[in-house]
Amino acid sequence: MTDDLRTPVQFIDVDEEFQGQRIDNFLIARLRGVPKSVIYRVVRKGEVRVNKKRVKPEYKLVSGDQVRVPPMTVSQEKDPVSVKLSQVQTLEQHILFEDNDLIVLNKPTGIAVHGGSGLQFGVIEALRALRPLAKHLELVHRLDRDTSGCLLIAKKRSVLTHLHEQLRLKTVEKKYWALVAGQWDAKVKKVTEPLKKNTLQSGERIVRVDERDGKPSETRFKILQRYQEGTLVEAFPVTGRTHQIRVHTACQGHPIACDDKYGDNEFTQQMTGLGLHRLFLHAFTLKFTHPNTGAVMQVEAPLDQALQHILTRLTRK
Repeated sequence: MTDDLRTPVQFIDVDEEFQGQRIDNFLIARLRGVPKSVIYRVVRKGEVRVNKKRVKPEYKLVSGDQVRVPPMTVSQEKDPVSVKLSQVQTLEQHILFEDNDLIVLNKPTGIAVHGGSGLQFGVIEALRALRPLAKHLELVHRLDRDTSGCLLIAKKRSVLTHLHEQLRLKTVEKKYWALVAGQWDAKVKKVTEPLKKNTLQSGERIVRVDERDGKPSETRFKILQRYQEGTLVEAFPVTGRTHQIRVHTACQGHPIACDDKYGDNEFTQQMTGLGLHRLFLHAFTLKFTHPNTGAVMQVEAPLDQALQHILTRLTRK
């Protein structure tokens, strides 16, 4: 473990890659280890200058700008992520697609997308260790720690911006496979219960259906296979709320197998008895437009052995 560092004054020349980015987001990405509250404070106090002038946090950078960053106290990582760790090395084998602009990863279950909350590292920190020359690796979206499947990572800020715009316009398609309790009603093709996120004192996030204060949410469903023990469904989240698919299936009376937050104990015990020890929620396909080539890309992430195995143990109807 190293002590916090006091950085010297920095002068950063802005290139075309960061044209149009807000100054606050530009600094947050560069000053990892500095709390956001500190970054906003120094901007508001005028200690951050662009072309020798004070700016507001929402100022959008222009190619050729020079940014003055005052001395800052930066918290150092306790232990840098080692590429020798087996969990880091394994991620290399989970890359489904990679070029100069982006990575599509088949994220394993059990690993968070980023570090924090007591975690030494997550997917993004591990990928930065594996790709030290890719200076601007950023998550395009997120998956829950226990959810596996397609995860999109941008290598350039321009690519990140383009993909975020696609997400905003809802032109990105993310389809999940989920094993749910009971027999899903074929007539239920869409669930639109509004969802509200609550954070407990422990920091745990719990999402509930809330007709008054919940945010509009929509998930579309299709039955893939019926089993005596449950139903394999395809879920297409039109909106991207926290735990959306998990709550939308549970509120219909069909919680996902081995869901420790919203699940059914009896169904979970039944699936555990058949050998399933993880949440059966998997981002199976990801469809988007490549920001640079314009090609429509559809990437599929195969189910891991645990999910494949449980399906062979179930009785088809």
